Amino acid sequence: MKNVNLTRLRDDHAAALLTFERENRAYFARSVPDRGDDYFTHFAARHAALLAEQDTGLCHFHLLLDEQGAVLGRVNLVDVMDGTADLGYRIAERATGRGLAVATVREVRARAATEYALTALTAATTTDNPASHTVLTRNGFVPVGGIDLDGRPGTRYQLRLGQ
Repeated sequence: MKNVNLTRLRDDHAAALLTFERENRAYFARSVPDRGDDYFTHFAARHAALLAEQDTGLCHFHLLLDEQGAVLGRVNLVDVMDGTADLGYRIAERATGRGLAVATVREVRARAATEYALTALTAATTTDNPASHTVLTRNGFVPVGGIDLDGRPGTRYQLRLGQ
């Protein structure tokens, strides 16, 4: 990933992350459930809670930053338990179509196996999000069934790490 940096979420990322979420809110809402106004109103407390959760090892949050430190995307591993975690990601509208999602998920997949000692990842996407399906399948995820995502039909995926 040229001229971008994947880093773990830190306290000093709050302002850039909030800007990213605000700038891309309408774009994200077209393919994933909207975070709602409360997310933005209480962002500082939410950010602090995420960092506290990350400190416990239950989650691993990552930001994809450009050379100026602006957030291009986020990739999260949540609900870490028994060697597995659920993968979620968002890429800024202005950064789509450049292969960043595929490359970033590939990097987080590698970190999951090495740094976090995970053995499997799960993910889900709505059926009307072909770009996300492509990101997952190019990273070795296989569909394992249907799922309801806030009233929208979706597909569940799984990936065994270290194979």
